[in-house]
Amino acid sequence: MARRKRLSFDTIGLERKAQDLPPQGDAPALPAPASPVAASRTAPIAQVVGESSAQAALAALTADLEEARTSGRLMLRLGLEQIDAAHLQRDRLRAEPGDMADLIASIRARGQQMPIEVTALGGGRFGLISGWRRLAALRHLQAETGDPAFAQVLAVVRTPESLADAYRAMVEENEIRAGISYYERARIAALAAGAGIYPDARAAIAGLFAAASRAKRSKIGSFLVLHEQLDGQLRFAAAIPERLGLALARALGDNAGFGRRLADRLRKARPATAAAELALLEKALATPAGAGDGASPVAQPGAVPGTKSVDRPADSAPQAPHREEIRPGIWLETVGGFSHATLTLSGAKVDGPLRARLIAWLCSEP
Repeated sequence: MARRKRLSFDTIGLERKAQDLPPQGDAPALPAPASPVAASRTAPIAQVVGESSAQAALAALTADLEEARTSGRLMLRLGLEQIDAAHLQRDRLRAEPGDMADLIASIRARGQQMPIEVTALGGGRFGLISGWRRLAALRHLQAETGDPAFAQVLAVVRTPESLADAYRAMVEENEIRAGISYYERARIAALAAGAGIYPDARAAIAGLFAAASRAKRSKIGSFLVLHEQLDGQLRFAAAIPERLGLALARALGDNAGFGRRLADRLRKARPATAAAELALLEKALATPAGAGDGASPVAQPGAVPGTKSVDRPADSAPQAPHREEIRPGIWLETVGGFSHATLTLSGAKVDGPLRARLIAWLCSEP
């Protein structure tokens, strides 16, 4: 009797357990139980291998991103407040209002298309290498509109080996994108030398403008004279055209008193426009340098240092022709000043092909 009761109890228990199991057709196949020893050996090794592979992949990706960032192949978005625009002395004295207006309108409509170049200074700060106009345009738009879209600048990070490399990168970027005047080129060379980056201004010209022709570097060197003697008095130095600047440089080099008198004229007149300042400089060249002090006459307008030139006497009229051999077999005769002049080319090398090249060059000028 007692045994019957025990069997009934066991049977009921089994039925209750059966009710808790899923239907036979849906029962999942259970894997064979693993050996406790095998499980304790396999799982940790697999886990370590997986973690090591993930860490190696992450390290490789981090290294690739850092290399891309430092080599300038990775573009970053930086806040305008992170950029130190005064990190380098700028080679551009000022931006042309019309050009800046066009750039601002372009960024307003299409956003920034080209990144600026910066170098890391630490603490989340970056020094500007090139792209001053783009940075200035974004700051103008952000101040004007308050739009967050203009609060950041696209940038690539460079790692120049020295300050000299940073200055050269700035100079070359501007040489390619926008014309810098000869005075501005001479000025940045003088500033770089003054900062101790180069031993002197001539070495700075050779380093900063290494890609330029020898003739171009020579002209930049001539403009150094203007910067040394007139920098504090010229208000529109960037507007001085090449030929006027070269003539002034020759006059300043030939007559020590001319620079002093010209600086005094500029200081008293304080021209309000670039045109007025250029007119004053032309007039100073047209005036005999020795008037009242017995000095020799100044170089004639249009004279280029190193060229053969037929000088005119000091008491001749300013409109008298000036003739010079600008290249072997090509002579240039100039009548008038820099604002209004008549130019005549002559010589054995003045032929049809030269005429065609000259017309093509004039038509390509903006």
